[in-house]
Amino acid sequence: MTSNLMATTNDLKNGLVLNLDGDLWTVVEFQHVKPGKGGAFVRTTLKNVLSGKVVDRTFNAGTKVETATVDKRTMQYLYADGEDFVFMDLDTYDQITVPGGTVGEASKFLLPEAEVIVATHEGAPLYVELPTSVILEVTYTEPGLQGDRSTGGTKPATMETGATVNVPLFISTGEKIKVDTRDSRYLGRA
Repeated sequence: MTSNLMATTNDLKNGLVLNLDGDLWTVVEFQHVKPGKGGAFVRTTLKNVLSGKVVDRTFNAGTKVETATVDKRTMQYLYADGEDFVFMDLDTYDQITVPGGTVGEASKFLLPEAEVIVATHEGAPLYVELPTSVILEVTYTEPGLQGDRSTGGTKPATMETGATVNVPLFISTGEKIKVDTRDSRYLGRA
């Protein structure tokens, strides 16, 4: 059974997922345009669900488009199984294995028992969405100079997940810090 539905360009809204030529695209922006002459059309900005690539695409008004049902659920990260990651649905306790390639950069911030959003389409995992920030422990960093706060310098620190984050010089091994999961930026002490 397929969960794909047909819609027209009149039904477009931000966040809607379209199935175009076998790829899934999220509608980021859309604009209905009615020129003085000729037919109306819809200008859209679409983001590829898997690759993150963004494209602009124009449709004639009323064109049929195929929509895809994307199921987003809060899941708890359990453990890594080789290259794969195992998550548990917090409502049903069902477990799902997500390939490492699908988890991608998010793996740098995954701690056991962390709650994340796992998006699936027809049971196939599409991506893992982390909270915007996480609290991690610094497992190693070079000793900093006490009182060295004026230079604004940074040094690399290894987190408990294996990620490397640039931190201020006064941060030391064993401290917990808050990290932005979107760009690996140090946000402050936890």
